[in-house]
Amino acid sequence: MKFAICNETYQGWSLDDTCRQVADTGYEGLEIAPFTLNEDPRDISEKDAEKAGKLVREHGLEVVGLHWLFVKPSWLHLTTDDPLLRKDTLAFGQHLARICSAMEGAVMVWGSPKQRDLQEDWEYEDASARAAEILHGVAEVAHKGGVTIAMEPLGRAETNYLNTAEETVRLIHKVDHPAFRLHLDVKAMSDEEKEIPTIIRESQAELAHFHANDPNLRGPGFGEVEFAPIAETLREVGYDGFVSVEVFDYSPDPETIARESLIYLKKKFAQA
Repeated sequence: MKFAICNETYQGWSLDDTCRQVADTGYEGLEIAPFTLNEDPRDISEKDAEKAGKLVREHGLEVVGLHWLFVKPSWLHLTTDDPLLRKDTLAFGQHLARICSAMEGAVMVWGSPKQRDLQEDWEYEDASARAAEILHGVAEVAHKGGVTIAMEPLGRAETNYLNTAEETVRLIHKVDHPAFRLHLDVKAMSDEEKEIPTIIRESQAELAHFHANDPNLRGPGFGEVEFAPIAETLREVGYDGFVSVEVFDYSPDPETIARESLIYLKKKFAQA
């Protein structure tokens, strides 16, 4: 199994210093949040992205891809009934796909809970159709650049749309594009009624990427979730992509988060 970590863990660090620390800790990949490269990711050029990707590889790391796609600008929206806003959202998603490809990244994790929330007066199927139209348009560009969009189910406290892997797989079938697949996240899956190994088994055909964390917002091994059954199930279904550490609580410090998370993951996957 290959292990990566998300770069926003190293808040305030340069990309160069982040890559050096990540590589020295023993990770093989780095996952990048676009807003960490530029306050307005719309201003990241493909040339800028190529340089960033080259820097990551110079440290012996792979660019896993992008995540936290719609943090900035925050007003874009996936399910909106505003045609002009849908147009802007599509254009930005396609821009990120080109940026990811220029970095030689392979995955775009589409989370962004508030940028997909449904309003009370919207019909669910209509909103899903609007989302599918945008996502298909982004997937077309992503596919040309060797990038896969990995749609992320998120917990009910974060959003009211796509709360389970099963619901997300239905959207994947609606989009019906080879570059549009599923992302699974331990924190989010912990909000489902099903056991995490069951979710992984049921959605294995669509699975493209995986985040390791805990419902307490910290890294794997920092909370109550036991990763041994998760590691065993990922091996069982033949998942061979990256397992990326993603945290939301940055204490005590990035070095400790990175080191202890990796030690824990390597132990659990070695036992699987």
